[in-house]
Amino acid sequence: MSTPITVSVLVNAPIKKAWDYFSLPEHITQWCQASADWHAPKASNDLREGGKFSTTMAAKDGSFSFDFGGTYTKVVPNEMFAYTMEDGRTCSVSFDETGEETFITETFDPETINPVEMQEAGWQAILNSFKTYIESH
Repeated sequence: MSTPITVSVLVNAPIKKAWDYFSLPEHITQWCQASADWHAPKASNDLREGGKFSTTMAAKDGSFSFDFGGTYTKVVPNEMFAYTMEDGRTCSVSFDETGEETFITETFDPETINPVEMQEAGWQAILNSFKTYIESH
């Protein structure tokens, strides 16, 4: 198994807003993309232990899409959640409040197809997209 990858971002928003914008489907579809030529046309999220989530990520030109999903293994509201992806890899996401800002950290098991650097850059780009979205709403 490869070494887990960690990405993080500091957003100018209180923890409750960060948690909601990160987990509610109507917000996920607005920020869950790594670049401007991709989007997330559909998302569902049952944020509880044993609950499932799925986000459709697609190229805007229609050339490619995939569903990213998994099952939650631990949920502590406004603090953290962990999940197992459909391929068995794991991820944990923590939310740490510092005044009116929230520091979000994601640690995930890399897959074996794409280079680690590409995966880290992609997940970081998605977090950066989240930051842009939440800070403009």
